[in-house]
Amino acid sequence: MDGLSPEFWPLVFVGFAAQLIDGALGMAYGISASAFLTTMGHPPAFVSATVHAAEVFTTGASGVSHAWFKNLDRKIFFKLVLPGMVGGAVGAWLLGNLDGNLLKPFVWVYLLLTGILLLRRAWLRSEPGLARAPSHALGGVAGFLDAVGGGGWGTVTTPTLIARGVPPRYAIGTTNAAEFFVTLTISITFLFTFDWDRFDLVIALLGGGVIAAPVGAWVAKHVPPRAAMVSIGLLIIGLAVNGLILIAR
Repeated sequence: MDGLSPEFWPLVFVGFAAQLIDGALGMAYGISASAFLTTMGHPPAFVSATVHAAEVFTTGASGVSHAWFKNLDRKIFFKLVLPGMVGGAVGAWLLGNLDGNLLKPFVWVYLLLTGILLLRRAWLRSEPGLARAPSHALGGVAGFLDAVGGGGWGTVTTPTLIARGVPPRYAIGTTNAAEFFVTLTISITFLFTFDWDRFDLVIALLGGGVIAAPVGAWVAKHVPPRAAMVSIGLLIIGLAVNGLILIAR
């Protein structure tokens, strides 16, 4: 590699912005980075491998930051992390033989309904609590979709936890901490199933992401729960509507 590619500095900015959103709201790093790489014309397996290689470092920094600000729930963490690692490994292994686009309509509809539920909970303060521990299936499904789609762990996990009554601060922090282990598993699986050599793009994404990680964790601790739910709900609805429109085209 004689010099930096034209994609390098734009991806530094993408990595920073994506991790800032992910650290503050518990989602959208992988989706944001994957969308950008996809618009460059890179194939799905390349996109997922590149994003997850970068996420090993950004999720590690984010997880440590959330632990420092005490945004973690250990019970939920262990319910998510092991199934997530298994689901992520299976998804990465199958990516070469499965068209991830077939799953997208179902994922976007699920996210749209979840976003609407979050807005309802944010505005109807008298609604009875729905707090309950997540099932192991949540981590497994989220890990699988994350590997196949190049992102989606936080987008599936965080709003589901909040919709079940988990305070946004702990839903976001725990999701980010568990994501490190899921991402590491996916990346290791890709090392044995996919060959790619664009490590300059990995460095660009993780460089911007590591810088943004502490800022996102600080925001997650101080943002009011109701405002966090509204922000996450609107973000999820926007992503879902945009995804469905793109599929319809």
